[in-house]
Amino acid sequence: MNEGKVKILLADDHAVLRAGLRALLNAEPDMEVVGEAADGEEVLNTIKNLQPDLVLLDLSMPGMNGMECLEQIIMDYPEIKVLVLTMHDDEEYLKAVLRLGAKGYVLKKAADVELLSAIRTVAKGEMFIYPSMATALLCQIINPKAQDRTDDKVKSLSEREHDVLKYLALGHTNQEIADIIHVSVKTVDTYKARIVEKLGLRKRSELVRYALENGIIGS
Repeated sequence: MNEGKVKILLADDHAVLRAGLRALLNAEPDMEVVGEAADGEEVLNTIKNLQPDLVLLDLSMPGMNGMECLEQIIMDYPEIKVLVLTMHDDEEYLKAVLRLGAKGYVLKKAADVELLSAIRTVAKGEMFIYPSMATALLCQIINPKAQDRTDDKVKSLSEREHDVLKYLALGHTNQEIADIIHVSVKTVDTYKARIVEKLGLRKRSELVRYALENGIIGS
């Protein structure tokens, strides 16, 4: 490994994207891609072997997804910095990953100069949030919306519904949830419909917000 360079692990399930990122980052004099991983389990195994300085982490990966992987990295390797690179242009995902311990959040559509700046910022121990996301987050802090959800709604969820809500908020697909809790996809659809009915929430971002506010994820 070259001394003085930021050692980076690329974690994304799209090989073409990883190849493009590797070429982009290795062209920089102060960066070096030391490894790649396509899912959460592979990320953790690769970290153990390579000890990178920084993990560039996608949220949507098969098996153990990005949020679960992030939580495990922070728990097992607190010295390693994690920069999330995602397609999710939503402040609820941003808040979730920051609470879990990520040091930065960049959108995939900005995977060029903005990404290079983010890596250098995070490598120095500072936080980096994609500008438009930072603006949205700041506006939410300055003008918080009234909280109209109560803990009583959480109590109305069955144990299975609680689990399904957690996995939905963490970004899992219905098929992945079905595999995790050992039921059919149709059953997951039924649980999801009940959750929507009980909580009055339809968008995934609303489910993420609710899960965050009530300690179901990110606590």
